[in-house]
Amino acid sequence: MMSRRQGLVAGAAAIAAAASEAGAKPASAASSAPWAPDAVEIAGRIRRKEVSALEVTEKAVRDAEALQPKLGFLVTPDFDRAIDKAKRLDAGTAQPTGPFAGVPFLVKDLDDYVGLPTYSGSRAMLRNPPAKAQEAYVDRFDKAGLIVIGKSSTPEYGFLPTTEPVGFPPTRNPWNSDHSSGGSSGGAAVATAAGVTAFAHASDGGGSIRIPASNCGLFGLKPSRGRMVLGRPPQRGVDLSVYHCVSHSVRDSATLLAATERHGADEILPPVGLISGPDKRRLRVGLVVETMLGAQPHPEVRAATENAAKLMESLGHTVEPTKWPVDGAAYAQDFLALWASGAAELVDAVGKAIGRKPDDSLLEPFTLAMAELVGQMPPDGLRKAVANLNAAGQAYDRWFDRYDVIVSPVLGQPPARLGWVAGTVDIPTLTERLNAYVGYTTLHNVAGAASMSVPLHWTPDGLPVGVQFAGRVGAEKTLLALAYELETAQPWAWRKPVVSV
Repeated sequence: MMSRRQGLVAGAAAIAAAASEAGAKPASAASSAPWAPDAVEIAGRIRRKEVSALEVTEKAVRDAEALQPKLGFLVTPDFDRAIDKAKRLDAGTAQPTGPFAGVPFLVKDLDDYVGLPTYSGSRAMLRNPPAKAQEAYVDRFDKAGLIVIGKSSTPEYGFLPTTEPVGFPPTRNPWNSDHSSGGSSGGAAVATAAGVTAFAHASDGGGSIRIPASNCGLFGLKPSRGRMVLGRPPQRGVDLSVYHCVSHSVRDSATLLAATERHGADEILPPVGLISGPDKRRLRVGLVVETMLGAQPHPEVRAATENAAKLMESLGHTVEPTKWPVDGAAYAQDFLALWASGAAELVDAVGKAIGRKPDDSLLEPFTLAMAELVGQMPPDGLRKAVANLNAAGQAYDRWFDRYDVIVSPVLGQPPARLGWVAGTVDIPTLTERLNAYVGYTTLHNVAGAASMSVPLHWTPDGLPVGVQFAGRVGAEKTLLALAYELETAQPWAWRKPVVSV
């Protein structure tokens, strides 16, 4: 009989043999070294005075200026203030506190950063003045020592899983510039993947950290609802959106989480603290490959997900097939109602500001169409949808009475070509495409649960495909420990995009 150790070795060998050349691990440890330092390493070099904060910041500015015309990830630069802050840090007149002192960073343009305007990817917001205040979560970036060099691009109000707003240049995938970066944290992911910044601020209301992380070959953790310091107040009965980052390394994400989570009287969940590596716990893993509507993913996505499950088994975890715990068709209608209500609120606010109903000269066709959906709902339609979604969240939580982690795709296909799910596509076609493309990520937001995209697969033509690992509310420690284990077993940071620094 084969021993446990022999079984693990044989399983790992089978995975390696089955992997495509694009997804395979490099032959030597030297060739698997990261092609660029992560944020923790950069901060360490600055502390050790191997390099100055000014040198690091000036390089990030030069790289941003060089790659912005090719990739379109930056909305508003803040180069002068960033360089001034770096100079003061080097001179000792700015306090070098925090784990990331001197590290360049980008803030997503859905959120205010004092001194910069917030456009939210919308032509309707192009006259916004510089922000005079920012949220407590964004304050933590300054406390962590980060040097903000600008605002990163996003689709109009984060509504779509691609960053192609009509009023701004499209944000292009650095692995192949004809393809989408994903959204809504598309600019953050592109700047990070291309090496302009080691990591960048991102947010996730339905997949907006995990989708661009998957498309751009990055690690992306969506924290639990209530994990991070106070952000936006709950909206429309279900608080979907959370903040964090996209990164090359697991430790950057883990370190930022420790620096920005709630503590003490403010905490809702027991703090995670700094998770610095894997643990010995073996997990009960559920595997689901189809979307909640029962659609099959692209063959490369299926291969990525099933190979990830085999990798988990080779590491000693127990994997079995499972099914989504909700009625997919009913859930999709309820989530659409909630998502559309956000568009309706935007259309109403813009209309009040300009004194007329906004048209497609100000807002994108998809935004206007979603707002129209709300007008067609019965008076109690949104209330019932929210009640149903809360029940779906409870069903999701019960799923984890049997499992510690669920493995699934992040998206139904590899990164889409630009224009395929843009807000200008006719609504029936766009709806059909979205149902097939983004059928994996929204339930975690409804449940308020932790989940992550891990870059474990590349297609033969060089496009990244992330795999999603999800837990229940408060499972960040479990997910981060697992991510460290996966990062060691199948490194990804050695891969360099076609368009990069």
